[in-house]
Amino acid sequence: MRRRLALLVAATTCLTLVAFLVPLALLVRTVAEDRATVRATADVQGLVPVVGTADTATIRLTVEQLTAESGRPVSVYLPDGTVLGAQEPRTAAVALAARGQSLTAELDGGREIVIAVQGRPDGTGVIRTVVPRADVTAGVARAWLVLAALGIVLVLLGLAVADRLARTLVRPITELSSVSHRLANAELTARAEPAGPPELREVAGALNHLAARIQVLLREEREQVADLSHRLRTPLTSLRLEAESLRDPDDAARVAAAVDGLERAVTGLIRQARWRSGPADTGSGTVTADAAAIVGERVAFWSVLAEDTGRTVTLDLAAGPLPVAVPADELAAAVDALLGNVFAHTPDGTGFTVRLTREAAGAVLSVSDAGPGIPAGLIARGASRAGSTGLGLDIARRAAQASGGRLDLGAGAAGGAVVTLRFGPAATS
Repeated sequence: MRRRLALLVAATTCLTLVAFLVPLALLVRTVAEDRATVRATADVQGLVPVVGTADTATIRLTVEQLTAESGRPVSVYLPDGTVLGAQEPRTAAVALAARGQSLTAELDGGREIVIAVQGRPDGTGVIRTVVPRADVTAGVARAWLVLAALGIVLVLLGLAVADRLARTLVRPITELSSVSHRLANAELTARAEPAGPPELREVAGALNHLAARIQVLLREEREQVADLSHRLRTPLTSLRLEAESLRDPDDAARVAAAVDGLERAVTGLIRQARWRSGPADTGSGTVTADAAAIVGERVAFWSVLAEDTGRTVTLDLAAGPLPVAVPADELAAAVDALLGNVFAHTPDGTGFTVRLTREAAGAVLSVSDAGPGIPAGLIARGASRAGSTGLGLDIARRAAQASGGRLDLGAGAAGGAVVTLRFGPAATS
């Protein structure tokens, strides 16, 4: 922006100077020419009385004195053809002046001045002098240099003033940009200092108001999530009591383990909602989980339901430990979301395969089934075709992206759906 403002001021200043200095330069040259012409004309005008009344010897002596004083050649053409002073041939201007007309004519080497002298008894005499080109343009070059220097100084002064003004505009804009980037990086305490023109001060105030509003909304959202999560503790407690009252010890242990896992997830959600004030965890390696252990545990949990619904479960699990840059609860939630989708969107008796492989870039988890497949656009948050919340694939996608990976959707050889999660590796210390 500073460069553009400087270019704009430079262009405007140059156009203004051209419009002002070019006519002034031409005027200086014209004035110099007229000054030299008037000076030469005044010199030869003093010869008019002498040429009109004196004899030839007096005229010759006067012409020689004037030539010596002025430094210009002076010629006097008498009616009888005698030429006194500088012996120059008669020109067209001299011939015209002999008829009684004084004039000034341009020559290659300067400017020719001829004056007709009438009143002599033998006819009209003519006085002729030539102003050299050096006299005509004397001082013009120096005046032009002064004008050029003045123009350069004015352009530089204009650029300096423009740069000063541009700084007063660019500095607040740069600060606004910096504050907006800090807000984008979840530094919600960042504020802009109102400065610069009134428009920029208004923008800074609006940005500060937006940042404060974002803080309020996030605080309200976290409190709502925390309150909602806290309300789940009562039904969880009831569910635990119901599990403990089951007669079959295996069923009681299995349901109690599920309740414990759900309670841990709710506790983690409350903690994140209430106390996480910084940027979200991006999976930088500070939080890791063993993908092999968690995937095996969740598949074992869902295998009981798969057995009840007549589904065949195929598990291809890489040897552990297999650390990935995802918190354990988020990884478990992602696996549950994928397996839950299989049960929700495929008919009973449809088998599925869970495969976890180790790669140099991390781990790859794929869940494939022999069902009808996944329609296009179902990965959008809230989209569902079976009356569910539509958050399952989005939860899995965000878990993969938090580790630096991604979620891919595809179709299997038998036409079923294949959901692939690629997790980034855990950072090594």
